[in-house]
Order: sequence, then structure tokens, then C-alpha cells
Amino acid sequence: MLLDFEQPIAALEDKLRQMQQLALDSDVEVTEAVAALEAKIKTLKEETYANLTRWQRVQLSRHPERPYTLDYIAGMADKFVELHGDRTVGDDKAMVGGFGELDGQPVLFVGQQKGHNTKQRQFRNFGMPNPEGYRKALRLMKLAEKFNVPVVTLIDTPGAFPGLEAEERGQGEAIARNLKEMFMLKVPVICVIIGEGASGGALGIGIGDRVLMLENTWYSVISPESCSSILWRSWDYKEQAAEALKLTATDMKGAGLVDGIIQEPLGGAHTNTAAMIATLKSKLIETLRELAAVPADERISQRIDKFSAMGVVVE
Repeated sequence: MLLDFEQPIAALEDKLRQMQQLALDSDVEVTEAVAALEAKIKTLKEETYANLTRWQRVQLSRHPERPYTLDYIAGMADKFVELHGDRTVGDDKAMVGGFGELDGQPVLFVGQQKGHNTKQRQFRNFGMPNPEGYRKALRLMKLAEKFNVPVVTLIDTPGAFPGLEAEERGQGEAIARNLKEMFMLKVPVICVIIGEGASGGALGIGIGDRVLMLENTWYSVISPESCSSILWRSWDYKEQAAEALKLTATDMKGAGLVDGIIQEPLGGAHTNTAAMIATLKSKLIETLRELAAVPADERISQRIDKFSAMGVVVE
């Protein structure tokens, strides 16, 4: 799948393939031309991805080939065992979680899961959890706390499921309880936005000692399309809405709403999934070691102070 701004790059890459095929099929010497074209492609890629608009980063965050939560877990964790159910209503397939080992360290992984094809997307409810998903996440986090196991949450959702049945089962209460309980967890908590981070659906597993974002992700109270729909009664102004929302990783870091940005491979996480997983794993191991050195009471106080300072304006 090619995004609009990737078309010029794709055209040059297609030309490069033609030149390479010509070299294979004939005795024509094209070594210098190939090298020049490769250099041109590299430069164009660097310029393109360094100057993406906010809407273009939103598009990259939704690329269907990007790795999702279970992809990261499979690539990072050893001996992973998924756990199911909230012990009240059912097992929400949009929220996954379980225990595994990260470089020999037991870790609880929790995150929203999308699907790689239409059937999987329907099965996972497009990564939009119901209340039982958030209750399952909290149940697992309290279990991790009981056994002194750190928590890693992987956030990738267009929002909590907005259906009537979700509201009837207490969607708002489930997310609010998660916020309260995550503030007080005695174990280290790291939250990583790996794709979309929309509204309370993301925040419901987003309270941590460290909140990190991958380079081409977004985090906001509302999606650009929904913002455009509310303000202009149309989705046609989603690009303007994205600019106004200032929802990229750079924006969030500048506003002090996240603690760090994790670099993606040139072109996005989907262009080199193995490298992206390795980068995230290394960052998680490093951050867990830092947090392990801080006493639990001090860690909780720092967590509360960090979030309490957000949005405070001094004139």
C-alpha cells in the first residue's frame, strides 16, 4: 500500500528496478547510473519523511502493514502466555495481555490489538475495546503487582468502542477506574504508543512512569476526522484539524505530555519490522532497569506529580 506522498519515491524505485533488470538481461553497463539513482532515492526518502505534515504522520500510524501489539510481543518476549477474560462479562479480543520474559525479566504485556486482514479486524473489533477489555487489563495489572512484575502497555486504538452496549456496561467507569488504579500500581509501568492513541481508549492503559511514542504515531483527545466532523460538520477538514490538534510525537514531547520518542526505520515501522521490534525491546530493557532502581513509593509519587502537572498554566 502506497500513501500519496510516497508516490514520487515509488516511481524512482520502479525505475531503479528496471535499470537493474536491464543489467541482468543485457551487457549494458549501468553501475554508475544505478548508484546515482540509489543515492537520489535515499535523499528523497530522508527529505520526505523528515518533513511530513501531521496528517501524513497520522496516515503512517494507520498503515495496514505496521506491526501491532501481538507482533511486538512475539518479537520481544520469550515464554509469552496470554491470559483471557475480565471474570465478569467476557474476553474482549480488542485488548490482549499476558506474561512473558524480556531479556530474562518477567513482564506483563497489555495492549490493544488490531487485525492484519478484514476477518481479523472484525474479530478484534478494529482495536476498539469494550469495558470488559479495560477490566481485563486492570485485572492483569493487579496480578502483576501481586507478583512484583513490571507492566508494559502497548497503545494502538482509534478509541474505546462507542457502541450503546459498551456504555450500558460502564465504559466510562471502566476507563476511569483504570486511571485511578494505574496511578497507584507499585510496580514499574511503561506505556508505549505504537500506532494510534485516541482519546480515553488510549488513556485507559496510558498511565505510567514513562510514556513513550514511536516516531510516526499520534496521541490526542480526538481523531482528526472526528474533530473535523464536530467543528466543520464534514471530514473534509481533517488535515487542518490534525495541524490544530498538534498530535504528533514531537508535539507531545514538546508539550511535556510524553517522556520520549523512539525512532522508527526510514519510511515507518512497517518498512523494517524486525529492526523496529529490536529498537523497542532495547529501549524497554533500558527503561525497566532505570525504574527498578527507584523505590516503589517514590516511583508512585513521581508518577502522580508528572500527570498532575499536565495542563497547568502559569501566567
